[in-house]
Amino acid sequence: MSPTISYKDSSRQRRPGSYHQSMDMEIKPPPPALYMDNHTARPGEDDTEALLQGFNSPSYMVSQGYRAELGSILLLLFLYVLQGIPLGLAGSIPFILQSKNVSYKDQAFFSFVFWPFSLKLLWAPLVDAVYFKSFGRRKSWLVPTQYILGFFMMYLSTQVDFLLGDVEGKSPDVVALTVTFFLFEFLAATQDIAVDGWALTMLSRENVGYASTCNSVGQTAGYFLGNVLFLALESPSFCNKYLRFQPQPKGIVTLSDFLFFWGAVFLITTTLVALLKKENKEVTPSKEETKGITDTYKLLFSIVRMPAVLTFCILILTAKVGFSAADAVTGLKLVEEGVPKEHLALLAVPIVPLQIILPLIISKYTAGPRPLNTFYKAMPFRLLIGLEFALLVWWTPKVQHEGGFPIYYYIVVLLSYALHQSSEIGSTPPLSNALVDVLENRTCCATAHRHCTKLGGSCVTMLDGYYVESIICVALGFVWWFLLGSKLKKLQDEGQSSWKCKRTN
Repeated sequence: MSPTISYKDSSRQRRPGSYHQSMDMEIKPPPPALYMDNHTARPGEDDTEALLQGFNSPSYMVSQGYRAELGSILLLLFLYVLQGIPLGLAGSIPFILQSKNVSYKDQAFFSFVFWPFSLKLLWAPLVDAVYFKSFGRRKSWLVPTQYILGFFMMYLSTQVDFLLGDVEGKSPDVVALTVTFFLFEFLAATQDIAVDGWALTMLSRENVGYASTCNSVGQTAGYFLGNVLFLALESPSFCNKYLRFQPQPKGIVTLSDFLFFWGAVFLITTTLVALLKKENKEVTPSKEETKGITDTYKLLFSIVRMPAVLTFCILILTAKVGFSAADAVTGLKLVEEGVPKEHLALLAVPIVPLQIILPLIISKYTAGPRPLNTFYKAMPFRLLIGLEFALLVWWTPKVQHEGGFPIYYYIVVLLSYALHQSSEIGSTPPLSNALVDVLENRTCCATAHRHCTKLGGSCVTMLDGYYVESIICVALGFVWWFLLGSKLKKLQDEGQSSWKCKRTN
């Protein structure tokens, strides 16, 4: 729900759910990473050696500082910035739809556009195994995917006003928007797979750790540009108040302009990468990296079937049910209550430093042998924040006046979001928005429209579904914590063999 930079990825810390899901703390099983051997482990060979065997070529043994590879680091950073643009744009659509009186059921349907980043593991083996050796293993996917993204954005720039219902007499076509942006995010997720793979071989073993930094910083910057900056520059009120001398009915940029500009950036960048950047052909892929598609999917299936892994997946997938209302709906309710969407977006600016510092603080607790203890201990506090958010939404209309909201209100909101960010764990179920309409009880006359007061009718909310859902979610969250939380902690006691998938020829 928070206005913080939002995304998520199944391989690291992102889940591009709805706009108001912030960068989450990465949750890992306590034992070493999963891997599969074709042989019995040799005495003295640890897991790290097995996982890094692909880096043992002579080119990786040459020590060099980051300055020698600064160009590659900057390229990775920029590729991750480009990756964050589609995520940020998709995250801004719910706010635009909310200002057009779209139902929460439709908002929940649109949230499916973020699923490609959560499900990209399903086609990642295909991206990894199929390529043209002469052109480059990663460029074989990166270049065509980014070209398609560029042309897709340019074409979408000609259609997006129609899809959003900005044409006179039309309402937003939520189904078409969802399908369009789902394809948009699918392409961005595929680009992410290619860039993540290239990052492992573009940099030397000594500097490969910078790839994670490029990912975090680049995607955060890209999301900021595609979401926060766009919403501010698209808002007529913001531009007239802070950026113009003469008021105008539109913002400085439109969504159509923004899409066209970044589509051109994608095309130019991709052309330069295709012509000028060569892949490191001296790096010999390990035996595991060169397996065929069938073997890769068999390995994936065997990993998921392991009892410890299956239990961990089920627990993590259900752990955040208690946070659904707070994370997915609160921001939209604030917009509904009159808080300008661009103001909520701009609250992300002072929270960005917190997002950078917080992982450094938490890492000393999550890097030890029992990292899930932090998850378990933080959960009750995180659930109570859900009730605080509900109180914030209830308080919002009571402090609004003709000139907008007072400064102390935004300070309270900012502090609430900062507290939310400091205890953020996991990802948010995408259908929580739909329950608001289901649980809501309104009595309307003159028109059956959900926001009939805005159409000249009268409407009285007898029971706001958001508050009902908030209470139900928090109750379910505490039930999960009492009954299943201990099972999550016990996974840390599993031996290393429970997290290793080995196969013999």
